[in-house]
Amino acid sequence: MNQYEVMYVIDPTLEDSARIELINRFSDLVVKNGGEVDRVDEWGKRRLAYAIQYKTEGYYVLMYIKAPADLPREIERNMQISDSVLRYLTVRYEGELPAKREPLKPYAPREAAPAAEAAAPAEAAAVEAPAAEVVDDEKPESEAE
Repeated sequence: MNQYEVMYVIDPTLEDSARIELINRFSDLVVKNGGEVDRVDEWGKRRLAYAIQYKTEGYYVLMYIKAPADLPREIERNMQISDSVLRYLTVRYEGELPAKREPLKPYAPREAAPAAEAAAPAEAAAVEAPAAEVVDDEKPESEAE
């Protein structure tokens, strides 16, 4: 049996129960066709690089499986039929199962910025002063005379 990495993007407007049912359906498909699911990582909603079917976000799911060589074709056929799957990709890989990837933290503006900004000008002035002296010492000989 080969090892595969199956990544698919689900429509983000899908309800939670329908999304879970869809993920379980693909996992069950692997088991029913003689494969085994090593791990399913749900990455959650992410912004797409370009709009797909007028959608700018998608719900990403990464599934690691061990399966016979003909199973990826069956999985992709089922994903193509499903209206809820925006994109999919199956890749065969060799080696050990990669470590679980932690989801990215959403961007949040810093709340402690005013305190950091107050200390930053004093540090910047201290750093700039020696740098100015070094620049003065490195003047070309024609300008020094």
